[in-house]
Amino acid sequence: MNENFDSIISSVQNERVKQWASLLDKKYRDRSGQFLVEGVHLVLEALKGNADVKAIIYDTERGIPAELKHERETNDSAATLGLEWIQASRSVMAKCTGTDTPPPVFAILSKLSSDTAALFKSNCLVVVLDGVRDPGNAGTIIRSADAVGANAVILGKGCVDLYNPKTVRSTMGSLFHLPIIEGDLLELMPKAKTAGIKLVGTSLQAENTCYSYDWTQSTWLLMGSESEGLSSQVSELVIESVIIPIVGQAESLNVAMAATVLLYEGLRQRGFN
Repeated sequence: MNENFDSIISSVQNERVKQWASLLDKKYRDRSGQFLVEGVHLVLEALKGNADVKAIIYDTERGIPAELKHERETNDSAATLGLEWIQASRSVMAKCTGTDTPPPVFAILSKLSSDTAALFKSNCLVVVLDGVRDPGNAGTIIRSADAVGANAVILGKGCVDLYNPKTVRSTMGSLFHLPIIEGDLLELMPKAKTAGIKLVGTSLQAENTCYSYDWTQSTWLLMGSESEGLSSQVSELVIESVIIPIVGQAESLNVAMAATVLLYEGLRQRGFN
C-alpha cells in the first residue's frame, strides 16, 4: 500500500487524536483496553511479537521509517493484515506521546492477554513483583526476565501499571516476548506452593547467599517495593530467602539490579553450570 493513500490527521482537536492522547492516562487505558507504544523499535517489536496492533501513526513530514516500511511490504502476518496506517502532523505526534521531541511513529495496541499456565510449568522460573512502583525498575526487571529466558513475570497489587508509557519504554519490547500477568499474589502464591514451586525472597538475615541456593528447581523469585521490600502478607508466604553478598561499601542494590543479579545466577546454574 502506498503511504500517499494513508489518511492524514493534522488537527489536535480531532476526536481520534483526543482518544489516543487519553491513553497516556491509566483510567482511559483501563476503560478502552488499549495502550500506546512509541518509537520505531517498540512498534517493530509489537509487530514481530504478534501483538494486536490497531493502528500505526507516523509523522507526515518524516514519512514511514525505513524499517517499518520494509515490515509493511514484507510481513503478511495477522499483526499487519488489516492494520490502519495514518499520517499525522508533528503537533498531533507531540500531543499523543506527551514528549517535547515526538517520535517519528507510535502505535495503538489492545492490551496483552497472557495465559497463567506459564506460571506453573515444571522447572519454571517466574519473577514476582510486589509493590514495585517505579516504572523504570519494573520495565528493567521485565527486560532482565526476558534476557534469561524466565517463563513469566507477575505484577502484584501496588505495582506500577504495565502499560504506563515509561514502563513500556523501559521494557525495550520485552513485554511482547514473555507472559506478564497482573494478579493477586495472595491468590496465586498458595497455588504455586501446592504445585511444589519454591517461593524465594531476599533477606539480610538469610542463611543462603544467592550463589549457594539451588535455582534449578521450580522457582518464583519475589521482589518487593524499592523502599519497604515485600509486604508482610506476601512475606508470610515466602518459603526460602537468599542474600546477595555485598563486599564493598555500597549499602544495597536497587530492586532492578538485585533482580537481575539473582536471575543471572539462576541462568548460570540452569544453563552454564
